[in-house]
Amino acid sequence: MHPAYLDPHSGETFPLDIPRWCGNAQAPLLITPLPGITRDQIDRTTRSLWRYRASFPLPVTDPITLGEGCTPLAPRRIHGSDVLIKCEWFMPTGSFKDRGASVMLSMLRQQGITAVLEDSSGNGGAAVACYAAAGGMEATIMAPSATSPAKTVQMRAHGASVELIPGNRQATSDAAVARASQTFYASHNWQPFFLQGTKTLAYELWEDLGFRAPDNIIVPCGAGSNVLGCEIGFAELLRAGEITRMPRIFAAQPAHCGPIAEAFLTGLDRIPDTETKPTIAEGTAIAKPLRLRECLAALRATEGGAVLLSEAEIAAATLDLARVGIYVEPTCAQAAAAYARLLDAGTIIADQTTVLVMTGTGLKATPRIAELLGITL
Repeated sequence: MHPAYLDPHSGETFPLDIPRWCGNAQAPLLITPLPGITRDQIDRTTRSLWRYRASFPLPVTDPITLGEGCTPLAPRRIHGSDVLIKCEWFMPTGSFKDRGASVMLSMLRQQGITAVLEDSSGNGGAAVACYAAAGGMEATIMAPSATSPAKTVQMRAHGASVELIPGNRQATSDAAVARASQTFYASHNWQPFFLQGTKTLAYELWEDLGFRAPDNIIVPCGAGSNVLGCEIGFAELLRAGEITRMPRIFAAQPAHCGPIAEAFLTGLDRIPDTETKPTIAEGTAIAKPLRLRECLAALRATEGGAVLLSEAEIAAATLDLARVGIYVEPTCAQAAAAYARLLDAGTIIADQTTVLVMTGTGLKATPRIAELLGITL
């Protein structure tokens, strides 16, 4: 069976030769399950995530690539135990979003798309702006009016047209959906090709670890693209016979805005009716994640879990990581805070192979980290 777009809610499929960003009922799409690849199918002449191109649903003759992927896997001692840090900020725009942007925009350009629309308050918009520029595509980024200039400047520097939308993050998303009939909507939250990029994290960890899966993976979670990417990638490796079991996937979210973790912990299958508050982990502050059901299914199927973290825990983890050489955004420091909690609870055992996914550089959060240090800029 040829790969196709899949509406996971209705089961309806659509051919890949016609670009789409949603199903008929405006549901976010996935790609039908793929067979995965073996270690012999890795393109070892390529030092980027495109070494796993044989696993992708569409052949791409001319990928838009800046060498993304192949990020370091650094051993560190966190909370008294040995752990592996996947340094995803070693990317052209400083965050893991480059994985998805490279693959998504390469495939869309292959389909004939030359101009894209994205909505983002930060790293996703920067990645789409960067890779659109690298691929000779036009990009329009819609962002909340309160978005930090440090983030919108990066988007503008790449030549993207940036539109600031009054109101909250949801208002920006709504405005982008309303514009989708005019410019192709290449949202990192909606586009299934973006997840084909984030799944390469699983393939890379498998190769990093000598072609085996770790016991546990802890990821900071907002919309859930890394949760789903890891589940998709490792499921493909399982189907290909390259691993014998799935790693347990854990999602770390702020208690001030953690709908996926809260739903998991309370046994819900919908967004909880909980008031959200501002959080230092702003990159994961997504009150209404589109793929909540799919994320919950991934956490449950892998026998993983979720952790809701206090602002104090996130702040402490940010500085603790910096003191062992890991300078990251508070958003991704949540993975370390969650690891401490899971160790203390006995959910994770110290001698297991555990990977903490660090998604964005601390250089993007200088004002936040200065506040934690009591420094006035």
